[in-house]
Amino acid sequence: MSEKTAFEMIYGIVCQIPKGKVASYGQIAALAGNRRWARVVGYALHAIPQGSDIPWHRVVKKSGEVFGGAESDGGRYQTELLLEEGVGFIDGYVDMEHYQWSKIAF
Repeated sequence: MSEKTAFEMIYGIVCQIPKGKVASYGQIAALAGNRRWARVVGYALHAIPQGSDIPWHRVVKKSGEVFGGAESDGGRYQTELLLEEGVGFIDGYVDMEHYQWSKIAF
């Protein structure tokens, strides 16, 4: 049996985030086994093939900021997708207290 790559582990974790919830890059990194992989999580999400059903939009910064900031094209699109799932925002940031996925690595 072959070992999963870091990206495959990250994708598997991201796919577990329920609709209407978000996780931070650092949270995904910790669940993948290395708390220092937050940037690796970002690289993995950037490398998702177009048309994939991996819910990349459910991963945000620990502050609740969306990809590229709320005013970027990517941020507006991510915000739209999250709003469609019922995720709440406060002043342009995801309300992490209410919408952060509760699964933790420890």
